[in-house]
Amino acid sequence: MRFGYTIIYVPDVAKSLAFFSEAFGFATRFLHGSGTYGELHSGETTIAFAADALGDSNFPGGHVSAHSSPKPLGMEIALVTDNVEAAHARALACGGQELSPPTEKPWGQVVSYLRCPDGLLIELCTPVA
Repeated sequence: MRFGYTIIYVPDVAKSLAFFSEAFGFATRFLHGSGTYGELHSGETTIAFAADALGDSNFPGGHVSAHSSPKPLGMEIALVTDNVEAAHARALACGGQELSPPTEKPWGQVVSYLRCPDGLLIELCTPVA
């Protein structure tokens, strides 16, 4: 067993891929011709996006879309960087919404939180020492 994918249901797959490219430097690995599914070059574990309509077709009762939730959903994607301040500023300049500015935690890690335009909760953090 290995962790293979995180798939995030979004209103516009191409826009989510573009945000991650502009804000965090991840290149698009794949975008299906239908525009309903795409993946990023994100290391060993794939970050993928699928259209909300695809999510609704997979789940008879539908699903909760992150972009329509007034509060962040109870899950996050954590991106590790040596410079949280710069990454945070870049994400905000690309359309992210600040939830918590870069803050040094008692254990020495610098962490910030933001929401992507598609509603996804992102933690930016330095490596844990």
